[in-house]
Amino acid sequence: MCTSVTPASRTIRDTLTAFSALLAGKAVDSPRLSAELLLAHVLRTDRLQLLVRRGHILTEKEYAQAEKLILRRAAGEPVAYLTGSREFYGREFAVSTDTLIPRPDTELLIDTLKKEYPPHAALRFADLGTGSGCIAVSVAAEMPSAHGTAVDISSGALHTARENAARHRVADRVAFVQADFTAPLFRPASFDVVLSNPPYVSATEYETLSPEVRCHEPQRALVPDTPASTGLEHAAALLPLAFGWLKPGGLFLMEFGWKQGPDIMAMVKAQHGQWTVAVILQDLAGRDRALYARRCD
Repeated sequence: MCTSVTPASRTIRDTLTAFSALLAGKAVDSPRLSAELLLAHVLRTDRLQLLVRRGHILTEKEYAQAEKLILRRAAGEPVAYLTGSREFYGREFAVSTDTLIPRPDTELLIDTLKKEYPPHAALRFADLGTGSGCIAVSVAAEMPSAHGTAVDISSGALHTARENAARHRVADRVAFVQADFTAPLFRPASFDVVLSNPPYVSATEYETLSPEVRCHEPQRALVPDTPASTGLEHAAALLPLAFGWLKPGGLFLMEFGWKQGPDIMAMVKAQHGQWTVAVILQDLAGRDRALYARRCD
């Protein structure tokens, strides 16, 4: 690993050129974007201002801070953990090594919910495996009359989720619970909507993930904690639980791995008519990504 970077000068332009070249040599995804995000973080500005101010000369302190982050990025640390935040559904969310980094694919759950209910619907919802709280906080922020319960087994994740709820001014409408969401937790017919992005990576698939994910993001948020996991264990547990926790006609939205659609639908059919509608939703790339299921009346 390199211990220093030597740009032609300490201008923003030359610093970004040197940082991008270093990251490209380390086979880092999107080296230029990574360099821009990290330098903008240090300078407390945005990427557009880096372009506008490209002749600005960094102070020694600013350069040292940026170089430290770039070297950590070159060693494989994700940008979101280095900056402590990631955008999700148009908002900045704090993230930590106790939480997964929010992905754009998960925004499909919020988009779908908003199509199904009017903006001021007084929904009661649950977010199971909340992590950073990006789903629960986004739902509450987008639907100002909604009240939710967000569950995670990790105390560290819940600390970050509470921080995000406060940041986006929905802490009074989202309750956080530390628990295993595959166990019976709620009374029957407690919610209008249940959402979840549970662990769904199989033990075999986990070994093929990029080192950036495998070495830095929390494994138990990715892989069900069972021997030789197939990645489907949480889905199998959640389908009957969600059915019981939903009010008649309630909606269950669950993200899953893009190859798991047929297995998920087989589980739904095995519940013998408990769901009046059950379809697979595709992400922007056209891949199977989430289950939409309506509880029978």
